[in-house]
Amino acid sequence: MKRRHFSALAAASLGMGLARSANAQGGTPVAGQDYQRISNPTPVSTPAGTVDAVEFFSYACPHCFAFEPALEAWLKRKPADIHFHRAPVHFLQNAVNFQPMYFALEAMDLLDTMQIKVFNAVHLEHQRLDKPEDIAAFMGRNGVDPARFMSVFSSFGVRTKVQQANALMEAYGVDGVPTIAVQGRFLTSPSQAKSEQGTFAVVEYLAAQVRAGH
Repeated sequence: MKRRHFSALAAASLGMGLARSANAQGGTPVAGQDYQRISNPTPVSTPAGTVDAVEFFSYACPHCFAFEPALEAWLKRKPADIHFHRAPVHFLQNAVNFQPMYFALEAMDLLDTMQIKVFNAVHLEHQRLDKPEDIAAFMGRNGVDPARFMSVFSSFGVRTKVQQANALMEAYGVDGVPTIAVQGRFLTSPSQAKSEQGTFAVVEYLAAQVRAGH
């Protein structure tokens, strides 16, 4: 299947709350409809007593950009035992820069302030961040030491994180973004759940299934 961000048609359907979605009706999410099972479940490494949830995304994806505000709001209210993290994908534009940019921001504890700024730079301001010098200048304009950032950006640790993200994406069979994987066993997305809020309801339902040992 061609890797992609979700189509304009899929994006348009997000707010429609299609009747066929059990989740949209407030019912129990349905496998194969609101979420899918990963064909080869992958063990996850998370703190004891937590449920793993990872968002696969790209700064180049307009649907990831549209999803980000709702995601940030959910992160403030999500169940405390859901261990959330992100994995930038390698199959959309400028991944060679966007993947290490994300992990450098993570390593420097800058995601809270810079995540939406990067999205805005790409999708609202149409800044070109496809060269290291462009990225350094962008960081400098936003109060981040450019030299320090680029040192982390090109570090072995960040390269390792990129490799791990790519391996995880392949193991889960992710071919579209945004997608959220739960406990290495399930995948859901705004396209599947038919809305942003539906996505979070499905994630919380799947987390409850994991807690219950299902």
